Amino acid sequence: MTQFLGMKSWAAGALVLVAVTACTNSDPEPAPPDASSSTTSSASSPTPTSPSEVAAADATRLIERYFSVLDKVRMEPATPLSELRTVAIGIQLGAQTNLIRREREKDRHQVGVTEIVELKIQSVNLDNSAPNAGRVPVVQIDVCWDVSNADVVDASGKSVTDPDLPNRGWSRYMVANYRYATAPSDGWRVASGQDLEQAPCADS
Repeated sequence: MTQFLGMKSWAAGALVLVAVTACTNSDPEPAPPDASSSTTSSASSPTPTSPSEVAAADATRLIERYFSVLDKVRMEPATPLSELRTVAIGIQLGAQTNLIRREREKDRHQVGVTEIVELKIQSVNLDNSAPNAGRVPVVQIDVCWDVSNADVVDASGKSVTDPDLPNRGWSRYMVANYRYATAPSDGWRVASGQDLEQAPCADS
């Protein structure tokens, strides 16, 4: 899995970079959605009724909170990195924790917040047959993010972001729930994320 957008990805919380994962979390990576997964292009269903719709709505709320928590942890160096555990797990938790720790050691931090421009539910799989083996409910979500109002700066306030990198891009997240049996609504966490090589979403 590759970090396509460099520091812009860091500002958007989108990456899974093998070099910084070194996870201590023992949760296995969730199994990818299979062909039986339901697929939709939008998470805007006004009244979720089926279990899949409810899961999609819960995972969408988690993604929105994920971006908010990442912004806070990156903008406020005094915020404990453990706060990431409220929104991420496994590979994604390890990658973000290690990367942010390294940036803090360089006295770098984020200024400004990330905007979610568009969000698409790609699939929902509620198979919870083997949590210990990674067979847990998973919602796959594509997010178009905008970091035009965010930046990464050093201790002097100087930007360390390549100005030629795009401010918008798409990333795909696997949102998993390892506690679905006991916490079907509150157990969702971002398990992995990957930048997508496709045109960013258009301005509204």
